[in-house]
Amino acid sequence: MPDSVSPDSAQSVSTPPASWWRRRLVQPLLNLLRQGLTPHQLALTVALGSACGLIPLLGITTLLATFGAVRLRLNVAATLLIAHLWSPVQLLLIIPLLRQGARLWGDHAPALTLDKLRYLFNHDWLAALGLLWHAIAGALLLWAGAFAVLGPVLYLILRPVLRRVLRESVKSQSAV
Repeated sequence: MPDSVSPDSAQSVSTPPASWWRRRLVQPLLNLLRQGLTPHQLALTVALGSACGLIPLLGITTLLATFGAVRLRLNVAATLLIAHLWSPVQLLLIIPLLRQGARLWGDHAPALTLDKLRYLFNHDWLAALGLLWHAIAGALLLWAGAFAVLGPVLYLILRPVLRRVLRESVKSQSAV
């Protein structure tokens, strides 16, 4: 019968074509991010991107994430995406980390306040730079200590999860 429609052709007809946005932008981006990553590499990418994205020093996130991804042979685009997704959290954490970094030196550095910085920049800009130097060095030390612990923990948690997710993704693609 020519008028009858098989179930397979009915399903293919009812599926709407992908939009231009999805075909030209979303799908190539997803393919770029997934390209050839093992669960080990993907977990390492997330850990490295998170560490670079939360560094308490503005302006070096891209450089640090790119260098780390190239050095470890990871997907640079995925590492940069993860690092920059942490930007709002980085901005929230930078002031507390700078304050704690200034306190880390004990009596060597005075407390970091905005009024003190304004006064110092107006009267003694070398002292202001010294105060900021101590605060930044202490904040970087706190950040490095935190990610020396949290980085491996994040990696060890994500690796089995991503292994399971990628395994299920392969099964679903082979079933189709």
